[in-house]
Amino acid sequence: MTAPEFASATEREALCGFLNLQRAALIRKVQGVGDADARRAPTASSLSLLALLKHCALWERRWFQNIVAGRSFPGEFPELEVPEDEMDAEDFRVDEHDTVEHWVTSFNKQASISRQITAERDLDTPCAWPPLAHRNLRWVLLHMIEETARHAGHADIIRETLDGSRGILAILRTTPFRLISARPDVLEDQVSRRSAHYSHRPTTL
Repeated sequence: MTAPEFASATEREALCGFLNLQRAALIRKVQGVGDADARRAPTASSLSLLALLKHCALWERRWFQNIVAGRSFPGEFPELEVPEDEMDAEDFRVDEHDTVEHWVTSFNKQASISRQITAERDLDTPCAWPPLAHRNLRWVLLHMIEETARHAGHADIIRETLDGSRGILAILRTTPFRLISARPDVLEDQVSRRSAHYSHRPTTL
């Protein structure tokens, strides 16, 4: 299997490149899906495409703005103290007020802020949130690669169940990845333009 290529001369480029790749893969899975289908949980899991995207948008904000940068927002994590299982349940809950457009916009906005926070800090910078002060930005980037890739995989299965389309690497292999770290918006546009050719072909991750 040929792996996608992007700038990786430095550790920062590699970490940001892999994370941007997974962010783009997640967004790709909801493109072209109507709101009603995006709210559906068509597999044995209770997960839906929109629930996954909402969850990832919320944790982009929490990990980078709250935990790494130490920012606080009234009535939100971490000031709002609720059991972890209750917070997870709320994160994945969607209804008719949740739309693909809203959560794609929210996710992209939070990811853009995350990139800015990352660019302003050394990888060894400790997290500003005291309970995770023993972790640093490098650890958070690695964790976010892990989590975003995991949920992009969930989304791939759900999307295939909905309309038969699956896979992302077949699309991404044809995309110039030298731009991925500096211009993730270009990556997402390239993926979107190529998706019409690949989205219903039997490809694999």
